[in-house]
Amino acid sequence: MDLSAINPVLLIAALMVAATPILLAAIGELVVEKAGVLNLGVEGMMITGAIAGLAISVETGSPLIGFLCAAIGGALLSLIFAVLVLYFLSNQVATGLALTLFGLGLSSMMGQGYQGVKPPLTEKMNLLGLGDLPVVGPILFGHDWIVYLSITLVIGVWAFLKFTRAGLILRSVGENAEAAHALGYKVNLIRMGAIAFGGACAGVGGAYISMVRVPQWVDGMTAGAGWIALALVVFGAWRAGRVMVGAYLFGGITVLQLNLQAAGVAIPVEYLSMSPYLITILVLVLISAGRARALGAPAALGQTFHASR
Repeated sequence: MDLSAINPVLLIAALMVAATPILLAAIGELVVEKAGVLNLGVEGMMITGAIAGLAISVETGSPLIGFLCAAIGGALLSLIFAVLVLYFLSNQVATGLALTLFGLGLSSMMGQGYQGVKPPLTEKMNLLGLGDLPVVGPILFGHDWIVYLSITLVIGVWAFLKFTRAGLILRSVGENAEAAHALGYKVNLIRMGAIAFGGACAGVGGAYISMVRVPQWVDGMTAGAGWIALALVVFGAWRAGRVMVGAYLFGGITVLQLNLQAAGVAIPVEYLSMSPYLITILVLVLISAGRARALGAPAALGQTFHASR
């Protein structure tokens, strides 16, 4: 065992990269749940975004177009969920689980011709020309633009929900859809917009895995990242800043575990592999038992709304 081989600067820089996909998915799911909808299909949207982004970037040679198409793919898949739960009033939990299964199958079919194919490189930035500084340079200023996009989204979502009228309306829909409808707000339209935003964020998060972290296509490569994102929303008590902290904590645990294994510490990888599912079970138990409200969940989370009532 040789712990001296672990470079703390590179470790912190790597944890930011590891946290980015789940942070993107989690901040999108936060907006969805703030609107009163529980979408368990995050994993399906992420894996769909992963193959859509990689395939388009390979065909066009442009990572930017790949990420844009990943966002569109995730949003389109989320709109299937939106139509089913908002207009056909299907059960949100069952429909979200079905969406995940559908996304996994769809991505496997789409990815058959891209096994092992490398996407074009997503260049790292030298932000403000400070990337070469010792210690802080690699940690804060030497990442690709998606890392900075994820941080910007967190700040933007926080400001949107806290300071804007549109954010107040979104939160009111999540707290009491009947009252919001009585005031003349289009509850289903607002929720559909939130769901599409969440799907786009999940799609970009999935594409980040296949285009930057791995980078290549492997079936099931999201490996529970969508479930972790769902759990992080609860861990963060439905607050953007806390969700970001949770994402970096989990990213740090993931990277540290890999570094410890490389240093010779015997840590079974199965513990990390099963953690997303154990956490998700706990989240569902809390929600079904009505305990989520005490943690800060929107009052109407998971409740079906019909405008004719």
